[in-house]
Amino acid sequence: NQILLIDLNSLFQDLFLQAVHDYKKEFQSWQAGMTVDVSKVRAIIFPLLQELEESPLEILTLHHLSTANEYLFQHPIAVGLISAFIGKKLKQTKGDIVQLALAGCLSDCGMAKIPESILSKKSALTSSEFAEIRTHPTYSYSMVKNSPLIRDAGKVAIFQHHERLDGTGYPLGDKTQKIHPFALIIAVADTFHAMTSARPYRKKQSPFKVLEMIIQDNFGKFDISVIKALQSGIINYSTGSEVKLSDGSKAEILFFEEKSPTRPLVKFKETDEIVNLATSRDLFIEEVL
Repeated sequence: NQILLIDLNSLFQDLFLQAVHDYKKEFQSWQAGMTVDVSKVRAIIFPLLQELEESPLEILTLHHLSTANEYLFQHPIAVGLISAFIGKKLKQTKGDIVQLALAGCLSDCGMAKIPESILSKKSALTSSEFAEIRTHPTYSYSMVKNSPLIRDAGKVAIFQHHERLDGTGYPLGDKTQKIHPFALIIAVADTFHAMTSARPYRKKQSPFKVLEMIIQDNFGKFDISVIKALQSGIINYSTGSEVKLSDGSKAEILFFEEKSPTRPLVKFKETDEIVNLATSRDLFIEEVL
């Protein structure tokens, strides 16, 4: 069983690295002025969607597969996969799940129109550079709007994936009712992957810690049912798992309480001590092993 798990894991990683490689070639062609070939993007992400059907736990490994240097190409693939994963948890149709994956994957295609000097900058962006970055959803939409392979729902979601329920998003600062349900899903997928990933200015972070931060620090910005769908997927696959905690120790997850799902009851491997992370706030789950 362990060998099978390792094989599945390496297969997913190989498929992911191949998808990133292929997406990068497409992105470079967009930078050179070529139009977006949505059928190629669909072919890039489809094998990963099928693999995720077989082993959904792989969604927890995505942040390990991101590197600061290749983030620009890894992020869209991951966002497409996480969007599809959330869609499945929300019991969307198969067709809608594929559309979510495509829209998630293409939500940042407009980054190809942003100057290379901004994309490759390692230090903090200036306000004018950040304003330039904020134009990417508009570019992304204009690059896919004529494709018959993406439904209108997907096109709107690409345009709106940085909008927030409280009106603090961009490009239009739209609020609650004006934001398409698909956009609400991609917004959470996009933020979740960005916050868990290694970036030039910070280390990768635990999916559990990030979920906690999204719920606490961004309350009112994201659709709570979408967050809960992502959370339930991660938690369903984690009961009984071995985890590494933020102090480096290993523990087994014993039990989740609904009111604090990112802070379960755990048993330390070395000492058999049982600790409730809901009350031990200085500790959090670093990763699932």
